[in-house]
Amino acid sequence: MINNSFEYKEAIKRLKEWAKAYYIDDDPLVSDALYDKLYHEVLEWESKHKDEIDPTSPTQRVGDRVLEGFHKANHIKRMWSMEDVFDSIQMREWYDKIVKEYEEKRFFVEPKFDGASLNLIYSDGVLQRAITRGDGVTGEDVTINAKTIHSIPLSIEYKDTIEIRGEVLMPLKSFEELNAKRIKEQETPFANPRNAASGSLRQLDPNITAKRNLIFQPWGVGENSLSYPYLSQKMDYIYSLGFKRPFISKICYEFKEIEELYHLMIEKRASLPIMLDGMVVKVDNIEVQERLGYTVKNPKWMVAYKFPAIEKETKLIDVVWQVGRTGVLTPVAILEPVDIDGALVERATLHNYEEIVRKDIKIGDMVLIIRSGDVIPKIIKPLVSFRDGTQRDIAKPTKCPECGSKLLDEGALIKCQNLKCPARVVNSIVHYASKKCMQIEGLGEKVVEQLYKAGILKSVEDLYSLTLDILLSLPKFQAKRANKLLKAIEDSKGKECWRFVNGLGIEHIGEVASKKICSAFGVDFLDLSTEQLISIDGFGNEMAESFLEFMRVNRDSVSRLLNIVHPVYKDIDIKESFLKDKKVVLTGTMSRSRSKIKEELESLGVIVTNSVSKKTNYLIYGKDAGSKYEKAKSLGVECIDEKRLNELLSK
Repeated sequence: MINNSFEYKEAIKRLKEWAKAYYIDDDPLVSDALYDKLYHEVLEWESKHKDEIDPTSPTQRVGDRVLEGFHKANHIKRMWSMEDVFDSIQMREWYDKIVKEYEEKRFFVEPKFDGASLNLIYSDGVLQRAITRGDGVTGEDVTINAKTIHSIPLSIEYKDTIEIRGEVLMPLKSFEELNAKRIKEQETPFANPRNAASGSLRQLDPNITAKRNLIFQPWGVGENSLSYPYLSQKMDYIYSLGFKRPFISKICYEFKEIEELYHLMIEKRASLPIMLDGMVVKVDNIEVQERLGYTVKNPKWMVAYKFPAIEKETKLIDVVWQVGRTGVLTPVAILEPVDIDGALVERATLHNYEEIVRKDIKIGDMVLIIRSGDVIPKIIKPLVSFRDGTQRDIAKPTKCPECGSKLLDEGALIKCQNLKCPARVVNSIVHYASKKCMQIEGLGEKVVEQLYKAGILKSVEDLYSLTLDILLSLPKFQAKRANKLLKAIEDSKGKECWRFVNGLGIEHIGEVASKKICSAFGVDFLDLSTEQLISIDGFGNEMAESFLEFMRVNRDSVSRLLNIVHPVYKDIDIKESFLKDKKVVLTGTMSRSRSKIKEELESLGVIVTNSVSKKTNYLIYGKDAGSKYEKAKSLGVECIDEKRLNELLSK
């Protein structure tokens, strides 16, 4: 029993020591029963002395509220991606270049863990923020969820501001148990432990994250004032603060040592409790790292030496068609179970029907499958020498296996367009409510899933039948939150026509196409003909057919929705400009909101799109412009920075 503040602090100190021994050192000091007894004594004392609760107490790892969403947060220093090398030749080329140009032969080598990257920011010795990688500059603040991971210390001895980067992992055993539970509850299983870890880290309910048995494995630092000359020394210090050490790491001075360690890790990975997809080779000397610098995407002083894919032979028993959350059908191969790298594989992806035809795959074939990091493997090819005449062709579906609706068939893409199809209801409602569509704040994926599972939402139309009593009958829905959601739904009425069309989620009809349709026909788009649609600039037969097929399947639903929402068409007064009808892509961080810049450009008749192609006239870029900038340069698209854009607009 804890009687005073001193005993309370001593109890917290003991719990931290015991937790470190259990979660970090894999060497428990006490039984689970003794830990639980002291934990509940601390919990009881805190319930009576709420003003004196230590924020780093183990009891504070799980929050008591469900989040409505995640906020964006910036890293102090950028989180970079890594360049990949796939064989000893590529690895040797990189090694020789470093040795020759920089006369550096000291390399720090660690495993490359296959999980979700996370950046921890500590200040004054306390965990202040945990941010997902995002685009490397900005990620999502998942601090509340990160605190549920026992291998992340809530406090450390280092008092300056420091960013500790690492990977959030899900052990293979936990992954298998989670997927078994999801299958039993008729939920889609996660494709691999990486996706499971990422999904668990982004749960709006931190209690769910806490149950997922996640592990944090550090691999680097961002902002810091540590004075060690070598990265390996910095990492040793990080581990000493209470973080988990990797199962192996080494300083290598010769290429032969790197190769030996690489093959040792390949041998060990099948027996490890977590996923590896390679190893990371880094120049250890920090001064040399700074001299080497960075490309647009990657540090020049490190590479990921990826493990080779694993191939096995097995028999293709059947093919089933799975309807994704966007309505797209994917063929899934049912295989005779085969052990690959310690995992029993019974399914493989076939991507689409065109790939089945191209590879000439038949039911009953012996096939060669490959697994590279992901748990769900891919079929490389059929082994035709095993054919004995019993094999049969794989039939192309014409009706949705979930709802029976006629499918939109575009060769590579086969899609169910039915908005009420059980397989795509949740996604269609989430898309309809999103920022670029009807802007219904508070109606995220978790809320929609909750309403769908309760049998309240079966289509987009049902949104407008929600009442306060219905929402308050659901767990964790309080009056303030419910009223806010109902107001957001009501405010979606009378929105711009293009938002409504975009919100329907029609294949090939995005924001730009929706604006063009409404500009040409206003709200009278239900009964358009092929000729009317292809008369719109930029529309072809594929876009027209997709739109018409969607309206054929969903006409009654869309008509009822129109009568509820009453979207309006606002004729935009287009100013004359040299940019009129030009196709423009925006990328990078600007001094003002990209959405504001987009609105300004559209008022000048500019067509703002998301992807760079040969038809793009200009790429307008800000800080940290990435792959879009590189692609634009390679295609010869004119690139304009924000300053130059402002000069042109002022004229």
